[in-house]
Amino acid sequence: MTTASPSPAAFGLSSPAFADNSQIPIDYSCKGRNVSPPLRWENVPTGTQSLALVVDDPDAPAGLYVHWVVTGITPSTTEIAEGALPEGAVVSLNSGGKAQYFGPCPPAGTGVHHYRFQLYALGKPVTVAPTTPAGEATATIAEAATAVARTIGVFSS
Repeated sequence: MTTASPSPAAFGLSSPAFADNSQIPIDYSCKGRNVSPPLRWENVPTGTQSLALVVDDPDAPAGLYVHWVVTGITPSTTEIAEGALPEGAVVSLNSGGKAQYFGPCPPAGTGVHHYRFQLYALGKPVTVAPTTPAGEATATIAEAATAVARTIGVFSS
């Protein structure tokens, strides 16, 4: 009789502020305090060199809108507090051209938008400057990614 070895626990991302696929509280939007929500994760894959976080909206009328890009998160980090950044982390430009978090802010009449909070485990060091455009930063992150954890929040105008 053989016994299967347990599979590794899944790399997971969540927020204590909202459940996966549920409403993001107004505080974290442009209609509220416009601060980043708290995030937690677990089971970072072995061999991860660093972590990167990307928050985007695939439902934006003009195409994908990147709300937040954070790189340089150490693999031993397990959370980001509300409105904070881990020590040593770097924020790159969002689609609005600012190196900051920009919360959900869908244009009126565009319905429900799905905001993807994606934490990437990176297999090699990635250097992304605060002046790096969103598209370039996300492409660099995707190229170095070995795994991704995701949670989705919804928000409407």
